This record gives sequence, C-alpha cells and structure tokens, in this order.
Amino acid sequence: MRRCSGQRRMAGLIAACCLGVSAQAQAVEVDNMRLWSAPDHVRLVFDMSGPVNANVFTLDNPDRVVIDLDSTDLDFDIGKLDLDDSAISKVRTGVRESGGLRVVLDVSRAVAPKSFTLPPNDQYSDRLVVDLDYPGASAVKDPIDPIEAMIRDQEIAAQRAQTEAVAEGNPRKAEAVASAVEAQPHPRRDIIVAVDPGHGGEDPGASGPDGTHEKDVVLQIARKVKQRFDQTPGFKAFLTRDGDYYIGLRQRTLIARQQKADFFVSVHADAVRSAQPYGSSVYALSQGGATSETARWLAASENQSDLIGGVDGNLSLDDKDEVLRGVLLDLTMTATMNDSLATGGQVLDQLGRINKLHKSSVEQAGFVVLKSPDIPSLLVETGFISNPREEAQLKSPAHQAELAQAIYEGIVAHFRQHPPPSSLLAWQRDQGRGSASNEYRVQGGDTLSQVASSHGISMKVLKQANGLDSDILRVGQVLTIP
Repeated sequence: MRRCSGQRRMAGLIAACCLGVSAQAQAVEVDNMRLWSAPDHVRLVFDMSGPVNANVFTLDNPDRVVIDLDSTDLDFDIGKLDLDDSAISKVRTGVRESGGLRVVLDVSRAVAPKSFTLPPNDQYSDRLVVDLDYPGASAVKDPIDPIEAMIRDQEIAAQRAQTEAVAEGNPRKAEAVASAVEAQPHPRRDIIVAVDPGHGGEDPGASGPDGTHEKDVVLQIARKVKQRFDQTPGFKAFLTRDGDYYIGLRQRTLIARQQKADFFVSVHADAVRSAQPYGSSVYALSQGGATSETARWLAASENQSDLIGGVDGNLSLDDKDEVLRGVLLDLTMTATMNDSLATGGQVLDQLGRINKLHKSSVEQAGFVVLKSPDIPSLLVETGFISNPREEAQLKSPAHQAELAQAIYEGIVAHFRQHPPPSSLLAWQRDQGRGSASNEYRVQGGDTLSQVASSHGISMKVLKQANGLDSDILRVGQVLTIP
C-alpha cells in the first residue's frame, strides 16, 4: 500500500510539472508594438502570438493608462516606439505579481481609452488595439472657418426645405423657398472639398511588387490635390487624414459632413493578383449594386478596411422627417448621385489626358465612403500599384502632381458649370451674365476647354475670338466670349 501511494504521489508531481510546462508554453508573446498619432487620438497596436484577455484602465496623479495582459510575455523593445506628436510621454512595462504583462502609458493630456481585439488575417496575427481619444479634439487639423460652415448650414437647410416641398407635391412652396435663397445677399463663400486619402496606419492598403504601400502614395497625391484647391479663389479643401493613421470608413464621411463639404473625393490605388492590368478608374455610388463583377469585387475588398480597423457605424437619418424619410432619401440620393456621375465624367476625362484609363466610363459600386446621401462623392483609383510600371509612376512626384491636377480640374470644371447659389463662383457667374462686353477673367486652374464648355461654345470658336495660337491660359487673362 505504501508503495502504491508513493507511485501515486510521484505521478501527481509529474503531472503538475507537465501542466506547468504546458502553461508556460501557452503564454502569449507580444512580438511587436505599433503606434500612430492622429489629431484627435493615438492608436497603440499590440501584435501577439495568440489571443489574450486585456484590462485597460486609467490612474490619476499623475495621469496614466494601464494595460494588463493575462499570461503574456513581452518580446519587443519599447524604445523603438516613436511617441512624437502623441499624448503618450513615456511607456513602461513590468511583470504583474499574479503573472502576465503590465504596460503603463504616461500621458500628457486627458484621454479616453477604449480597446478591442482583432483575430488574425492575411496581414497580421492576433492584435490588441488601444485607442486613446482626445476629448473635444477634431480629427481635421485645419477645420473650415465657422462662418463658412454656418453659410453652408443655411444653404443645406434651404435645399432640404425645397426638397420637402417637392416631396409634398407643393411646387409653389418650392419656388418660394428657392426665391428666398436667391434674395439673400451673396456671402460669396468658398466651395469646400473633402479630400480623403484611403487606408492609413495599420491598414496599408494594396502593396506593389517593390513594396510600395497604397496608404503612402495616396496621401502624397491627396496633399497635392488639397494644395491645388487652396490655391484657387473660391475653393477650400481639407484632408480627412494628414498622416499615417487609420480612420474608419464611416468616420471619413462623418468628417466631411462636420466640415460642411460640398464634395468628397477618396483617393486610392488599385491592385489585382496579376501584374498586367493598368490604368485609372473613377467610381460613384450605385444603389442597386456594382455595375460589373470587377467593381463588386473591388468594393468588397475596399470595405474590408473596417474589419482591419475594427470600426463600425451606420449613417443616421434621424434629422429628417419620419413620414418623408424614404421619399427625401430617394430624392436627395438621386440628385447627389447625378452630381457624382457628372463630376466623375469630368475627372475621368482629365485623367485620360495623362494616363491610360482602365475603364472608359464612370463605374458604380457600393463603397462605404460614397454613401453620403447629401454630399456628391467619388472614389478615384489613380492606377494599379500591382503593375510594376504604374507602381514606379505612383511614387513619382511629377506623376503625382499630374494626377492631382486631373482630379482637381475635373471637380472644378463641374462647379464652374454648376456653382452653389451662395458661392464665389456663382457670384462671378452672375457678374459676367450682366456684362455688356461678354468678358471672362481667367482664374487659377482654368483650362481653355473648361472656359469654352462653361460658356457653351467650342474651343475653336473661343480661340478664334481671342486670336489664340495655343491652348495655354494665364491667370488674370481676359477672354472675349462670343
């Protein structure tokens, strides 16, 4: 009996040792940490060998954020983290008394932490994402002037009232609202354009054969687009992101609405498995789905960004009348889509002058970033980053400038033909309408074809009337309109 009891005791010790070894073998390792600083938050991502349980909380005096990870070891040099432009002043780590990893973030301002985990995908292993939001901060570095925003608010309210009158079958009311808007003094506001560089942060987008990331080249192009608009009287642009950080797809459209944007353009670079396809494409929203199998696949792949970023949301229509909601949404969306398609045609025409077009007409797909019912929106695929030749072009500052100019000229051409009632462009048009000399003064970004088209004449007639030997115009030049 004693011998049997000893054998049992020995077996138990062996089993306990085996369990201990098994528990150690199952400990999760943090093998990388990545940090991105945005104007309104900082995101810290832990790349791990497996899933973990995490507890995130704050401490005062001094302000700290504590991240406790159960059964976790650290295999990363935290000194590699770049804390510049973030609320995190220092990162400290240690082993908890109960086991596991403790990460302490010393912060220099008030933060509101939130966290979530993400399962492995094609790009990353298991991840813990910790976002430190800055209460009251804006996601946009250069917010639109509040006076311009107020003017845009008044204009949207008037347009909505007119739409409701049409939905109610009351044309006289609609005409009265339109007359009231026209009777107001011209504030000559700027037309506001939201320029959206796709992807960002832990979502690199597509990658080229030479390792070029989509998120980097589209940010460079988007900055050039913004610069062109800001150089043009009557326009002002802002970027939904101006750095290497992630913004959710719904958040991008929300930023555009908060900034009272008149137009939204999202800049991307295409990619497929084959290295052969090349050329630019332009997409507008489709209510009934994509217009081709390629467009449907592309829409689905782009929308996967929200799975990478861990963001979700729904467009709210709570501010619209309950009874008229369906009708208003249909009317508004139809008008918005018509403007999007018309502008898309202008952008595609400009892109075709500098680059091969992958699609000769504006495609339509269900991209999340295009789903603002009241903001005309486009998604521009500047080229195929998966094509070695186009990858090299997309990295070229000169080619980026040409792409930016094409996007800019296409959008400007649309607004010169259809300026918002309270805009500087509308005032300029109205001033020209009453001019006996039929003269037009060239603005920044004007092309001969745009001026001719906006006045309903051909380029040949316009050149003959002004004795022009070339298509080149200079800012301030006065043209006679026959």
